[in-house]
Amino acid sequence: VMARIRAVASAPESLVDGPDVALVLPELDASTLEAVAPAIRDAIRDQASLNETIISTEAGQERVALLRAALKSNDPDGFIVPMADEYQNEYVPRHAQRLAWLSGFGGSAGMVIVMADKAVIFVDGRYTLQVRDQVDVDLFETKGHDQVGKWLQDNLQSGQRLGYDPRLHTTNGLAALQGAVEKVGGLLASVTDNLVDKIWQDQPPAPLSRIVLQPLEFAGMDHAAKRVKMGASVKDAGAQVAVLTGPDSIAWLLNIRGADVAHTPLPLSYALLGMNGAVELFADPRKCDDALIDHLGDEVRLSAPADLDKRLTKLGLEGASVQIDPARCPMSIIDILRETGANIIEKTDPCQAAKAVKNDTELAGAGAAHRRDGLAMVRFMAWFASLGPGDVDEFGIADKLLELRSMGDHFKDLSFPTIAGSGPNGAIVHYGASLESNRTFNDGDLLLVDSGAQYLDGTTDVTRTFAVGTPRAEQIDRFTRVMQCHIGLASVHFPVGTTGHQLDVLARRPLWEAGFNFAHGTGHGVGSYLGVHEGPHNISPRAGGVPLEPGMIVSNEPGYYKTGEYGIRCENLIVVVPSDRGNDGDYLMFEPLTLAPFDCRLIDPSLFSAAEITWLNAYHQRVFDTHAGDLTDDERAWLQSATAPLGD
Repeated sequence: VMARIRAVASAPESLVDGPDVALVLPELDASTLEAVAPAIRDAIRDQASLNETIISTEAGQERVALLRAALKSNDPDGFIVPMADEYQNEYVPRHAQRLAWLSGFGGSAGMVIVMADKAVIFVDGRYTLQVRDQVDVDLFETKGHDQVGKWLQDNLQSGQRLGYDPRLHTTNGLAALQGAVEKVGGLLASVTDNLVDKIWQDQPPAPLSRIVLQPLEFAGMDHAAKRVKMGASVKDAGAQVAVLTGPDSIAWLLNIRGADVAHTPLPLSYALLGMNGAVELFADPRKCDDALIDHLGDEVRLSAPADLDKRLTKLGLEGASVQIDPARCPMSIIDILRETGANIIEKTDPCQAAKAVKNDTELAGAGAAHRRDGLAMVRFMAWFASLGPGDVDEFGIADKLLELRSMGDHFKDLSFPTIAGSGPNGAIVHYGASLESNRTFNDGDLLLVDSGAQYLDGTTDVTRTFAVGTPRAEQIDRFTRVMQCHIGLASVHFPVGTTGHQLDVLARRPLWEAGFNFAHGTGHGVGSYLGVHEGPHNISPRAGGVPLEPGMIVSNEPGYYKTGEYGIRCENLIVVVPSDRGNDGDYLMFEPLTLAPFDCRLIDPSLFSAAEITWLNAYHQRVFDTHAGDLTDDERAWLQSATAPLGD
């Protein structure tokens, strides 16, 4: 079925939202079509996006030449093209994938600068291998994201103007660029008509999906109560109104969801939140129906997106105190407020911290979602264990996981495109299988699978690494150290007020002791049927961050990657809970949400401490007790073997 979907998606006539599923799979009955349609449409959209991202050298050269021609006729000496939309989403709609269209790079983060005689693409440590495979390195220099300032100082001349689209950049995002540009006497120039849009002739339209309700049985708190609480936060910040530019914040605040962004149930919109809790929601009226209007009530006003600039102008002319988040608010909004005289108060989006601390209903939903997701993972692992080298490829791995997850209650979508990297592909941190890179598994390979799902009651994300055949001693050593990193973080008790930055070393020390490291963060926040990556908390070597609080969900995912050979990552989602250590409840700890076994064939017990063995055995016993009753006899027998106590 998935092979047929890819064939349809590869066709030139594929639509933005995919063809009618009934035309693709006409033999399926109506009830089956209704059940599988969302997942199939997403698969079609993902594959079509992949096909469009992979561009030929000639196409890349032509597109860069067109952009350089646009530079000549529009004054700037260079133009910045970020992987971003006007909402600063992690996954951007196809019409906003300007960087991918221009360069061929399909990662979720990056930035291109094109000038008359040079072009460069900047990516972070997750994509250093991927960018070389997808981008014409003769056309684009490839640099790390931390080299942006130096590149600008070396390549921008005094008096030159570097253009940017103010909708796609925030105050914080422009700050580092501004400093580097000013050092050489250059100028950042706002360009209101995006130059890529001018040359992208077949640019897809913006998404237009229906806004749906998130029932109270999953949200756990009425939106009226949320609005009053968040309005009080706005007042405490000294503001009369806050501009909410993050669709995730708006979705959480109003208990609504959408389908404008792949894998994240977001309704693309902006909102104004008053200090009394009243909200004005700026969303395309074609997305709204009577059920939504009834749900929102009298305290939430619906307005067209085109009205936002007028409302901001009015606030500015009235001299209102307006709260904006400098890390999330686009410069286009800030420019209007500044030009019209508003008193701008820069402060973090008031919904972010509240959204990160899940209420009891959300935590119960997360637990239920992870039990269903863990059961799908166990069934997948038992199925994979029955195969031999060459029996399945990376596409087949992703297809099987989609099949098993879609059987669970409340399944809506994947939470991100499944990463199934075998052998050398596993060393690419955010690998995505393509028709060219897809491979089967050979004896001695490691398979890294990073996957997750969106359920109405929770969002999941889990990574496991498996041995194919007999693993080598080196692979066992590296995997064992990664598991020690994982357990070191998972088992820590820490004082209230601790940030993820302070804990990050626990998830690296066993690797550091052997001279190894990994280039990505250790943990990210996770939403409740929202983004699989959310803040404001994280676990990272980057300084700063907010203290971890009970109810926050975060990932624990140390790894090791050997370029050209294999990759290892071991990820659970964990939730912050009170600990019985310390005095008067002033210590916290982590409780695992993810319930799926680790591959003990890759563990050298002699390297483990007694405490590490105890932790792993207790975790595996919990996995077995949770899932055994829902498995077939063969699956249960496999799980019993996979979770047998280490050292027996």
